[in-house]
Amino acid sequence: MKLGIMLPVSGVHASPANITTIARAAERLDYDSLWTYERLLRPMAPMLPGPDGELERIPDIYRVTYEPLQTLSHVAALTSRIALGTNIVNPLFHPPVVLARRYATLDQFSDGRVIAGFGQGWMPPEFAAAAVPMKRRGAGFDDVIAAIRACWGPDPVEYAGRFYAIEASEINPKPVRGDIPIVVGANSDGGIDRAARIADGITPLAWTLDGVLAQATRFRATAEELGRDASTLTVTAQTNHSMQPKPISGDRPFLAGSPGQLAEDIEQLREQGIDGILFASPPSDDLDTQIEVLEELRTLVPAA
Repeated sequence: MKLGIMLPVSGVHASPANITTIARAAERLDYDSLWTYERLLRPMAPMLPGPDGELERIPDIYRVTYEPLQTLSHVAALTSRIALGTNIVNPLFHPPVVLARRYATLDQFSDGRVIAGFGQGWMPPEFAAAAVPMKRRGAGFDDVIAAIRACWGPDPVEYAGRFYAIEASEINPKPVRGDIPIVVGANSDGGIDRAARIADGITPLAWTLDGVLAQATRFRATAEELGRDASTLTVTAQTNHSMQPKPISGDRPFLAGSPGQLAEDIEQLREQGIDGILFASPPSDDLDTQIEVLEELRTLVPAA
């Protein structure tokens, strides 16, 4: 079972120094992957329902969010083994040639350690800021992924899609191994089916054990129906709960709690063929406590 953690690219711990500390600790403790994500802006306008039903601003954690690929470029220079992923970047916000070259450049500098985690996005002000209509989220997502894959393929690259076109050209650098795994942050049936068609894996939110297992089953079954080899595709369950130093008593959410409690949940996922877990960055614990918890979990769930 592969264990990944989100770097502190947002929230109270977001800083270059803390990102450096967690990245070095994760590699030393033999974690499998480090992840960043994209948030273009935090709108001043309220847009999410609060506990009383009134709209509120999106959480303060998004006030500062470090750019995902530049952050991973810094982390690549600090590490030598651990995989470097984005969960997620919205490819619709970027010209596909530019984004493909940025991922391939990072892949070259990290000696082939990159995972391209993409998603369709949900926030209207971000689409407006990127000058992309939200109605493009479906067909446009397919198109931009295909254009990115074309850029990573052999030269000359030539692509003609519904929204993107690339005249026959040399586009470099290329990924170290000729391609970069693409995983999609999918949770809905439609998103999972799309990922089964165009992606190498999914990173669904694991609110419950049964829920994430159903998503994994649908993803793999749909891929098989499309003639793909599902055994080559990955399911990485992600949780918005952070690791806790002490056990949670009572009715504990799935993939929440102390290292001992998390190890029980991880074993259930491992037995059902889930490939990995991605943990959120703790919201408030000091970094020394975070690292102690990471070390305890890695002891309980040894690296493969």
